[in-house]
Amino acid sequence: MMTRMELRRIERHARLKNTIAPVSKPFVPVALHVLVLSMIVFINDLDYKAKVSLFAFLSAMILWIATKIPAGFVAISLIIFIIMMNGAQEDLLYQSLSEEVVWLMVGSFIIGEAVKESGLANRITLLTLNKSRKKSKLLLGVCMVLFSTAIFIPSTSGRAALSMPILNQLSKKFTDKEKGVLALIAPIIILMSTSAVLIGAGSHLIGIGLLESTVNQSISYVEWFIWALPFTLVITFISYLIIKWLLWPKDSIDELEVFEEIIQPSNFQKEMTNKEKKTLTIITLLFIGWVTESIHGYDIAFIAMLGAVIVMIPKHGIISWKQGIKSVSWNLIIFVAAATALGRMLVETGVVQWIEDVMMNFINLFVCAPEWFLVFIILLVTVTSHLYITSHTTRAIVFIPVLLLFSETIGLNPTTVVFMGLIGMNYCVTVPVSSKALLLFYEEGEISYDANNLLKISVIMMPVYILIMMLFYFFYWQWMGLYL
Repeated sequence: MMTRMELRRIERHARLKNTIAPVSKPFVPVALHVLVLSMIVFINDLDYKAKVSLFAFLSAMILWIATKIPAGFVAISLIIFIIMMNGAQEDLLYQSLSEEVVWLMVGSFIIGEAVKESGLANRITLLTLNKSRKKSKLLLGVCMVLFSTAIFIPSTSGRAALSMPILNQLSKKFTDKEKGVLALIAPIIILMSTSAVLIGAGSHLIGIGLLESTVNQSISYVEWFIWALPFTLVITFISYLIIKWLLWPKDSIDELEVFEEIIQPSNFQKEMTNKEKKTLTIITLLFIGWVTESIHGYDIAFIAMLGAVIVMIPKHGIISWKQGIKSVSWNLIIFVAAATALGRMLVETGVVQWIEDVMMNFINLFVCAPEWFLVFIILLVTVTSHLYITSHTTRAIVFIPVLLLFSETIGLNPTTVVFMGLIGMNYCVTVPVSSKALLLFYEEGEISYDANNLLKISVIMMPVYILIMMLFYFFYWQWMGLYL
C-alpha cells in the first residue's frame, strides 16, 4: 500500500499537471506568432502593408494547423485585422465574397441538395442494388454509384453522408469483416473520384482562382474533364482492387440474398417521379452549359447559380428556398472567401515577388534538374501534404501559391503545375482525420473501419498514386498539351 507521503506527492503532481495543461496548449501558437512577428519587423525590403499581409497569412497558417479554432473564423478575423491595421481598405472584406469560387460553391451545394431531395441519387443506388446478386458485384456497383456522384455533388462529406443510409441497409447482409471493408471502400472511392470534375472539390476552384489572379491563366470545365477523368477512372478502379485484395475475407460467401426490405414498390418505383425527371433535365442542361462555356461566354459559377435558382423556384422547383440556403456550408464559404482574399493580398502587396527574390538561389538548383525529377518532387510534396495539413481546402491555400512561385521562377508551365498539384493534394487516405468523409465513416456506429486497415492501404496506395500520376504525365497529359 502507498504511504500518505506518496499519496500527497501524486495529488500534488496531478494538481500541477492540471494547472500546466491549459497554459501549455496555447503556448506553441503564441510562441510561433512572436517569432514570426519578430522576423517580419526586420525585413527591410517590404513596406508596411506587405508586412501586415505577410504576418496575417502566416498567422492563419499557424492557427489552421496548430489550433482547433474554426478555419472560417480565423480567416475572416485576419481579414478584419489587416483592415484595422491599415493594411488594406474595407473593400478587402466586402469583395472577398465576390470571388467566382464562392458563388460556384454556393450553387453547387444547392444543386447537390436538389439531387438528394428529388430521390434521383437514391434511385441510382437502388437500381445498382437491384442488378446485383453477388457481394462482389454489389461492391463494384456501389463504387460506380459513388464515383458518379462526384459529377453533381461538390462536397466529399456530403457524398459520404448521402451514401450512409444505403450502406447501413447493405451492411445487414454482410459479415462483420465485410462491413469493415464496406465502411472503408466507400469514403476511399469518394475521395479518389474527387478529381474527375472541376467542381468535385472546393480546392480545385481555389487553385484555379489563384492561377487566374497570379498568372492570368485558367483551366476550363472541359479541359479539366478531359485531363482528369481517365486518371480518376484508373486510380479509382485500382483502389477498389487493392482494398478488395488486402481486406476482403478470403472465405466470404459471394452469394447475396435479395434485399426485400429495400427493393419494394414504396422505395423503388418503375416510373421516375416528376421531381426526378425535372432534376435530371436540369443536371443535363447544367452539364451542357459547363461544357460549352467557351461558346456562350458565361462562366461555370454563373451557370451553377442559374441552376440553383431554377431548382428553388417557388411551387415549381425541386426544393424550397430555405432548404437550399440550409444546404450550403456557410462556414466553408466564408473560409474560402477570406482565405482567397488573404492569398490575393500577398500578390497585390508584393510579398510573393519578395519571396521569389529571396528563394531565387535555392530554386535555381532545380533549373537543370531532369523533367522526371521535377514531376516527382511536385507529386511527393502534394501527395504527402495531407499528413501535416488535414484540411483539403487549407492545403490548396498553402501550396498553390508556392507551386506557382516555383513554376514561375524556373520557367515551368504554371497550368500544368497547378493541375498536377491539385490532383496530388486530392490524395488523403492515411489517417481518419485527413478527410471528413473518412472521419464520418470512422465514427459511424453501425458500420465502421479499423484505422490500422486504412494505414495499411495507404502504405501501398500512396506510391501507386504517385506512380500512376507520373505515367499519366509522360504518356497522356503531355500528349494533351500539359507539359512542364
